Amino acid sequence: MQRRTTLAALAGLAGFSLNSLPPALAAAPLLQSLKPSPRMPVLFVGHGSPMNAIEDNAWRRSWQALGTELLARTEQPQLILCISAHWLTRDGWQLTGMAQPRTIHDFGGFPQALFDQQYPVPGAPAVAQSLAKELRSPATGGALAVDGHQWGLDHGTWSVLKPMFPQARIPVLQLSMDYSRAPAEHYALGQQLRKLRERGVLIVGSGNIVHNLRATRRGAGPQEAYDWATEFDTVVQDQIKQGQLDALAQFQKLGQVAQLAHPTHEHYLPLLYAAGAAQAREMPRFFNTGFQSASLSMRSVLWG
Repeated sequence: MQRRTTLAALAGLAGFSLNSLPPALAAAPLLQSLKPSPRMPVLFVGHGSPMNAIEDNAWRRSWQALGTELLARTEQPQLILCISAHWLTRDGWQLTGMAQPRTIHDFGGFPQALFDQQYPVPGAPAVAQSLAKELRSPATGGALAVDGHQWGLDHGTWSVLKPMFPQARIPVLQLSMDYSRAPAEHYALGQQLRKLRERGVLIVGSGNIVHNLRATRRGAGPQEAYDWATEFDTVVQDQIKQGQLDALAQFQKLGQVAQLAHPTHEHYLPLLYAAGAAQAREMPRFFNTGFQSASLSMRSVLWG
């Protein structure tokens, strides 16, 4: 049985046709396999409000600049593997396996302009099938499952990837998170993803280091935050700086500070996948180091 996290009833789930894709994309062959490459970076992105996808603000401009930087590198990604806070499953992990992943508008109460957004990137069904057999569930040791029809790309994925890579040419897979499992198991699966970086895969975790929607304060500036939010964000920053990446999975030991930072912890878990895929000796680079609405840390990290 699966639990898919949404902010409201899902909307915009109509599938794409080939005619809806840009001509160059519709004609492009689907990625069949991954080739060896220089090591790709790994990212954790604080995505915050869905409105960041369309507003001209500092967060979105930072994503745009990072995308330009990554595309300027000699070796570009063959594939993007995204782990979003908004695809939760139970009794196992899943990979999207459709050729044309739909753009999911998993929120409510926002302007129509946000619901009109589409991100028609190709999927990579053959690669998804291969990776599902290669990766192993930390819980059972079994293969992962492939979802070829139901999911797609939720806003945790497309809201950050569209500003970064607006041409929508790099294939994207999403990996679900089995929310019934302990944080350490999410980190362990992230460690399995590390080897994919040397096969042309850009790994992107999308969530928030602090995420408490109940405590949001509209109009708060990027440097305004609750004391508990700043404390939790600083602890995580220090662990990342010191290369203590495995310690990130022990965040619940912080007690009340952790409970305030994450009344539910689905927005923290994508950090564990990114940290697991990073190497402790890699120098992290922080960006978007501020808060949105006083209780959403937008702190983001690039390794490699």
